[in-house]
Amino acid sequence: MAGGNAIRGTRVGAGPMGEAERGESAPRRRVSYWCANGHESRPAFVLDAEEPEVWDCPRCGLPAGRDEKHPPAPPRNEPYKTHLAYVKERRSDADGEAILAEALNRLRSQRGEG
Repeated sequence: MAGGNAIRGTRVGAGPMGEAERGESAPRRRVSYWCANGHESRPAFVLDAEEPEVWDCPRCGLPAGRDEKHPPAPPRNEPYKTHLAYVKERRSDADGEAILAEALNRLRSQRGEG
């Protein structure tokens, strides 16, 4: 048994008035963008707004441009690098050998003094 005053199937702000209740929307234009996978997206912009050169494709997430024949290239994803890979980029093998020799000499001198 249903009780109370609840109106079922409605939500706050829902009403029969529609656009007349909210006022008129600004005039808009649709602009086509294409990604490298060939997807077309057509976002709407207000007439006096400046359209961006690049738009993210809502289907695949790649950058999309306005030229269908030459869409922007997908971003290059760098593979995960370990700490050792970053160290090897900064230092040569000779630098590593010199640092290792210096650290070993320091340890040997501490042991000899202790």
